[in-house]
Amino acid sequence: MDERNQENKKYIDSTPEKSVDVGVSESQDYSRAPKGWLGKIASWGIELRGVTPVPLEERTDKRFINVFFVWFTMSTNLLPIITGMVGTLIFGLSLRDCSLLILFFSLLTTTPAAYFSTFGARTGLRQMLHARFTFGYYLISIIVLLNLATIAGFGVIDCVLGGSTLAAVSSGKIDSTVGIVIIAIVGMVISFGGYRVLHQYERYSWLFALIAITIATGTGGKELFNQVEQPTPAAATIVSYGGVIAGFLIPWAAMAADFSVYCDTSVSTSRIFCYTYAGLFFPTVPLMVLGAAIGGATPNVPDWNEGYELYSVGGVLQAMLFPAGGFGRFVAVLLSLSVIGNLSAAMYSISLNFQLLLPFLIKVPRVVFSVVYTCVAIPVAIFAAKSFFASLENFIYLIAYWSAAFVAVVSTEHLVFKKRNHSAYDPTVYNEPSRLPTGIAAIGAMGLSFGLAVPCMSQVWYTGPIAETTGDIGFEVALVLAALLYIPLRFVELKIRKV
Repeated sequence: MDERNQENKKYIDSTPEKSVDVGVSESQDYSRAPKGWLGKIASWGIELRGVTPVPLEERTDKRFINVFFVWFTMSTNLLPIITGMVGTLIFGLSLRDCSLLILFFSLLTTTPAAYFSTFGARTGLRQMLHARFTFGYYLISIIVLLNLATIAGFGVIDCVLGGSTLAAVSSGKIDSTVGIVIIAIVGMVISFGGYRVLHQYERYSWLFALIAITIATGTGGKELFNQVEQPTPAAATIVSYGGVIAGFLIPWAAMAADFSVYCDTSVSTSRIFCYTYAGLFFPTVPLMVLGAAIGGATPNVPDWNEGYELYSVGGVLQAMLFPAGGFGRFVAVLLSLSVIGNLSAAMYSISLNFQLLLPFLIKVPRVVFSVVYTCVAIPVAIFAAKSFFASLENFIYLIAYWSAAFVAVVSTEHLVFKKRNHSAYDPTVYNEPSRLPTGIAAIGAMGLSFGLAVPCMSQVWYTGPIAETTGDIGFEVALVLAALLYIPLRFVELKIRKV
């Protein structure tokens, strides 16, 4: 038996026998019930399993490449493109400077999501349930609330992008409001299917999105060289746009484990890490660079600029595809639907996060929360569409701060206090407050780190005294300081309570 198999055997053997039963979820109970609406919809293929740990006997998925396809599809859509457009269109960076920033910041900030993805494969714990072993039974609600706002925000952006593109394709016959409703409902329906349906959908849908993006680039490519001349950027501008890139990539860590919990325990952590990293990095970087090129050319191309004024990003894409005639409209529809892969995965994680927001919510079927979110997201997306880029910039900035501190604290707990031992996370105690940390050290470290991070923030509505000189370095400060503060606070917590 090779070294890796010995490690896996040790992990499986060290897991308490009781853990086989702890994952017996509501979905299994409901699906066995011959009567009742839950049993009926389970027979339609809708996954009712909630956030409870996945037991060993159900962690049998050996198609590990699906992890790559989930992340690849989630990233092969319009979302990275508009994030790249922010760099040239809003920050006033040149295409060259913007491309270099995208490359180097992406190399670094893709790592947290890839690393956290390995937790799901090794423990069978969803990401926020895994975080209970750091933030405790009660205080995890604070993190869940922040994570819900983050994932929900990305979902709203997806709805706006898809809806505005549909509106642009129809030349106003379908307004952006109707387009937003269509995108939201389709995403919700796919999310009902859960983990296995998502993996199947994400395995193939990326291809259509990639073809559509390639065609759009080909038809409008000659105009991409018509870039606006930009001056040499200030250091503060460079750092601030780096924060936008970090705000796009780091938050995925807070849902990363959700998509690997069914993986067979024979898989190596390095394999899951590489699949996740590649699935995020390889589509994100070229699509962000493409977005930067589009944003830099838009003011110099009258048709693109007119489309941007009328339908925001969707109008630009429709203008790029206009030379292709009716076929171009068809491709634009495919582009609008490309966000559904990202949206449905976001809705899936949202439904799981809701179950941990308050302890009693774990009894509510997951699909209910997908419906609730859809009802909330539609009006929010309609409002956000009125000033899309301003809403996007403010949102991505804000989520970078808390998610960086979260990554720092959870990583420090795993590396320093759990000593990288996945069997230290006992899935049988996930619902027992007395056998989990209080979470005071974790929340304290995050809160105290914001004491220095806030003066380093640079927002439309607030610029800290440090940020006036340095630009926005809030996420970097939160990342480093939260990790440093957590170590002494956690030692004190362990002295008082041996958990």
